[in-house]
Amino acid sequence: MNIQTAIDALKKNRYSVSYFTTGEEAADYLDSKLDGRIIGFGDSATMNHMKLYDRLSAHNTVYDPNQSKDNDEFLEIAQKCLTTEIYLTSVNAMSETGEMVNIDGTGNRIAGSLFGHERVYFVVSTNKIEPDLERAIWRARNIAAPKNAERYALRTPCAINGDHCYNCSSPDRICNAMTIYMKKLNDIEDVEVVLIDEELGF
Repeated sequence: MNIQTAIDALKKNRYSVSYFTTGEEAADYLDSKLDGRIIGFGDSATMNHMKLYDRLSAHNTVYDPNQSKDNDEFLEIAQKCLTTEIYLTSVNAMSETGEMVNIDGTGNRIAGSLFGHERVYFVVSTNKIEPDLERAIWRARNIAAPKNAERYALRTPCAINGDHCYNCSSPDRICNAMTIYMKKLNDIEDVEVVLIDEELGF
């Protein structure tokens, strides 16, 4: 893994990049950048570990579907996240060549990252970096997705067996859509990758 190669490739793909050695430093940075804003969250174990909801909601309006009590409330909050000024999420994998990969079950997380916001932040730890896009896709499907399914105690083969993707047909399947971010999307003022050299999330 070459972090600097990935940073250079991301910048070439029109992303802003900030780099931190710890999640705490990255959380301090985001906490200082975002004040009095309306913010939407996509599901992210990395962001949960950093306690970003607690920190940012102290002085911003933050909508986080993970704070919901049931599925109806989840969907209501997730809908609000699609039209916020700022959107924060993570990715399941990143390549040294500057692409990022996300897999989603409901679609709210990837939908929120694509359109409708003034600014988008991808909060990503360096353990998600792979040499190329092919390996990044493999990681998203066979490492990140099974661990996310296991985190939610879903009845999918990958979660039950604790290993790889089975391309299953389980009702609990979370691999329903995959997005590859090749370059910064047009008409979003800025998309910033907050890169953290610490093993966080999946």
